[in-house]
Amino acid sequence: MIHEHRHLVEHGAELVELRLDYIIGQISLKRLLVERPSPVIVTCRRPEDRGKWSGTEEARATLLRHSIALGVEYVDLEEDVAAQIPRFGSTKRIISFHDFGKTPDNLADIHRRLADLDADIVKMATMANSPHDNVRMLRLVRDADIPTIGMCMGEMGTCSRILVGKFGAPFTYATFHHERALAPGQLSYHDMKHNYRYDQIDRQTDVYGVIADPIGHSLSPIIHNACFEHFGMNRVYVPLRIPREELDQFMENANELGILGISVTIPHKEAVIRKLNKVHGAVRSINAANTVVFNGKGAVGYNTDYHAAMQCIDVAMGIEATKQLLAGKTALVLGAGGVAKAIVFGLTRRGAEVTIANRSQERAEQLAADFDCQTISWARRHAVNADLIINATPVGMHPNVDETPYEKRYLRPGIVVFDTVYNPESTLLLKDAFQQNCKVVTGVEMFVRQAARQFQLFTGQEPPMELMRETLKRTTGAVKMQPKAEEDEG
Repeated sequence: MIHEHRHLVEHGAELVELRLDYIIGQISLKRLLVERPSPVIVTCRRPEDRGKWSGTEEARATLLRHSIALGVEYVDLEEDVAAQIPRFGSTKRIISFHDFGKTPDNLADIHRRLADLDADIVKMATMANSPHDNVRMLRLVRDADIPTIGMCMGEMGTCSRILVGKFGAPFTYATFHHERALAPGQLSYHDMKHNYRYDQIDRQTDVYGVIADPIGHSLSPIIHNACFEHFGMNRVYVPLRIPREELDQFMENANELGILGISVTIPHKEAVIRKLNKVHGAVRSINAANTVVFNGKGAVGYNTDYHAAMQCIDVAMGIEATKQLLAGKTALVLGAGGVAKAIVFGLTRRGAEVTIANRSQERAEQLAADFDCQTISWARRHAVNADLIINATPVGMHPNVDETPYEKRYLRPGIVVFDTVYNPESTLLLKDAFQQNCKVVTGVEMFVRQAARQFQLFTGQEPPMELMRETLKRTTGAVKMQPKAEEDEG
């Protein structure tokens, strides 16, 4: 514990919580505290509070009192023991409440009880079962009369851990290592400091985010936050897990959370349209939006997938972007989701003959009807003599990196193979295509281009595309396939 404490302080931590209940055997408080490299919070949780303390309650109380006597900066006390451990010296009292099952309806009443126990800081951590729980918790923090740290646990509550500073909390909590989260949904110190720049978040920070369900796989926060940092912008981009049935409530809450723009992905690209005041360009034709900007007068929707995909294809095929330069070309699109829609729309506008193959034939036929295309069964997809093959399915995405949506032996030299999967960059499909002397387009390039357009819509500034590429590749551990493949991609 001493070693990790010093390590965190060396990397910029200003306050460290010492969880005494994680120490096995005799606890030497003097050894922990006398030469501590930073201010500390001393905490000792019981099993009923999801802690690891195995001793008696009397011994735990003695340990906490001894910590106060030694002059620790903060001590964390649960509601039922706070009255038994009086204030002493300069140690500040954090009176805490945890509910690992739900976010109670009576948050204000609980907060009042905790504050009345001679609290310097009230800490409340509850499980988020709805995105709206985050709003209720952050609202409580904002309106509290004394310093309050209010967070929601679980993946759905992760955003509250980041945004609590904007709403006035004195600090937030992170785990010392990404593999050692002490509460559900907790982010690592590295993520909080470097990816989200938590220590720079204040009441004036503009908020952006990505809505999806699930959300844990998204790399958009890393990309956009790197760009905000590059330009020194007081903005943060957060992950927002929004279940399908919670979308309407989230859109109503966006203003209270301070959200000015969102990236939209599965399963919301179509449903979000009904909550928009205006749509731009191809959104209505594609019936999918992947970007929403809140401009003070309402919500405006865009589709940056379409533009990004067409730019990638133009580069790969060595053509300039005009509507009809794909005339006479045959394109096979694998998939029928939101990304597939955007790509099919772009291909048909440029004159390509498009055939759609999807595991769900019904969805393929519906998409084909929307854009006057052909369909073919998934089992017969290799029968299409295509000049351009586009994978718009998640097949081959991490962790299923040994899967491919198209067999290698059917790939012909010279055709363009475009995989929209970006993690990993070098998917099995693209490795096979490279070996068959095909031209390849990676999902990294499409992801960067669509994110770049989003950044421009969010900020009005030209995006640092090379920074975006480097950040994405570094994060995914992507390995460049070969120099020749990069030349083919342009």
